[in-house]
Amino acid sequence: MTPRHTAGLATTLFALAALPFWAIVNAQQAPATATIDVLPVRGQVFLLAGPATNALVQVGPEGVLVVDTMREQDADQLLAAIRKLAPGKTIRYVLNTHAHLDHVGGKQKISTAGTQLVGGNFAGQVTGDHAFIVAHEHVLNALSAPTGTQPPLPFAAWPTDTFFQAEKDMYFNGEGIELLYQPNAHTDGDVLVYFRASDVIAAGDLFDMTRYPEIDAKRGGHINGIIEALNRIIDLAISEQFTEGGTRVVPGRGRICDEFDVVEYRDMVTIVRDRVQTMIKKGMTLNQIEATRPTLDYDPRYGSTSGSWTTPMFIEAVYKNLGGK
Repeated sequence: MTPRHTAGLATTLFALAALPFWAIVNAQQAPATATIDVLPVRGQVFLLAGPATNALVQVGPEGVLVVDTMREQDADQLLAAIRKLAPGKTIRYVLNTHAHLDHVGGKQKISTAGTQLVGGNFAGQVTGDHAFIVAHEHVLNALSAPTGTQPPLPFAAWPTDTFFQAEKDMYFNGEGIELLYQPNAHTDGDVLVYFRASDVIAAGDLFDMTRYPEIDAKRGGHINGIIEALNRIIDLAISEQFTEGGTRVVPGRGRICDEFDVVEYRDMVTIVRDRVQTMIKKGMTLNQIEATRPTLDYDPRYGSTSGSWTTPMFIEAVYKNLGGK
């Protein structure tokens, strides 16, 4: 076992030791399925790792808060995993990190399985018919549609609580939660979700341990916005020692990370950006730049020649972001 693996094991054991007993028991009793794995992250926050993307769940005395809801076809298993993890607790909030369907496709089923607290008096609490759905207003714009056209998701899955400011604050389950808007990064509506007491950051697709960052240029994505978002995560994260441990960062895909992992990923994205920028200034075309393989040293870890986001697609997106024609 390498020192890096030893450090990772120690971090996992430390996180388990810091969890309340009921949380560890419920996590261990999560459904044994090949598609949804339930892992404690820290404090009240759990990772639900699906076949395509990650979701996060905060569980506490006031109920359940869900960050991202995977794909539509994953919704039944995601809901079953949440109910097994938090038996008898009600889903109160669903938060969206952005508008892509592999992260929000299951939102209608997860939201309608919960209820919102909309008021209360001496006679009891007043509840709504589904959980609140919270997102940046650009997510609502992306998921709705002009009159007469078909939206990507039905009305019941649209955000019910949106914001347009740089950040939105919430307080749930005795914990402060910050939704931090990152403009023109992966899309035009990305947010980081920062659980302050648990010290966990949900990064969505601003950070992806399985591939190069996806840049949705049609929705305002830009390589420089990705780098700014990664720098924001690094500013928020506090490492335990030598940039290892400390704040947990959960990417849109892949394993639980710390500040060191984000620094490595940020450096990789910045180096590739700078290489492409230099070649553009020399007047090189996209084909010429691709022929130099500017991502060569990182391809074994992040590269792909198939799937929805390939290495050539990443290079082309960076090229166009930086003014290449």
